[in-house]
Amino acid sequence: MTVASHIDHLVVAAQTLDQGVQWCEATLGVTPRAGGEHALMGTHNRLLRISTDRFPRAYVEIIAINPQAKAPGRSRWFDLDDPALQLAVSQQPRLVHFVARTADAAGAAKALHRLGIERGPLVQAERPTPEGLLRWQISVRGDGQRLFYGGLPTLIEWGDTHPADTMAHAGLALESLHVSHPRLEDLQAAHSAIGLEGVTAEQGPPNLVATLTTPKGVVTLQSAGA
Repeated sequence: MTVASHIDHLVVAAQTLDQGVQWCEATLGVTPRAGGEHALMGTHNRLLRISTDRFPRAYVEIIAINPQAKAPGRSRWFDLDDPALQLAVSQQPRLVHFVARTADAAGAAKALHRLGIERGPLVQAERPTPEGLLRWQISVRGDGQRLFYGGLPTLIEWGDTHPADTMAHAGLALESLHVSHPRLEDLQAAHSAIGLEGVTAEQGPPNLVATLTTPKGVVTLQSAGA
């Protein structure tokens, strides 16, 4: 069986969720909807739908460490405990990663393992929402690392409900996602192993570039090596 994966969501890291909301309003021209808390990781988020026919169910997650939550006793996902990343987002929230949706997260992780890449074990996670309980499996390394400066997606396999299905359209649309990395051949092999669709890649300094149509016009988000 061939593994296939698609862009599920973009990850924008913020030092605080309030900072993330202010950035979103100023940069994208919309206020993100309420998300929820992740007790497993001590984080919380806000969400925005950016889906199109090419990128169905895609959304943006603005995420930050929750200062009111109990420390998780492990490294948080998406490198959120990394001092360099925290320093970068203390200046301004930024795109740092993306998550790829697949119907076979275990198979995708095994395909990466055959390349010598450990994407991390699948962790069972859930959070309550007004529409019901969301459940999913997500690959999280013990050290919390994103890999390839965020260019290799975290893998997610949703349960019966996908969060984008209940998100209102906010005038946002994902037009493209592009990755650059000095180890292009290794990154392309990893993308191919998980059957990733809709993402282009080129040789160059580490960067993620997402182009979105917004109420403020066309906006480009970049990780710039963070």
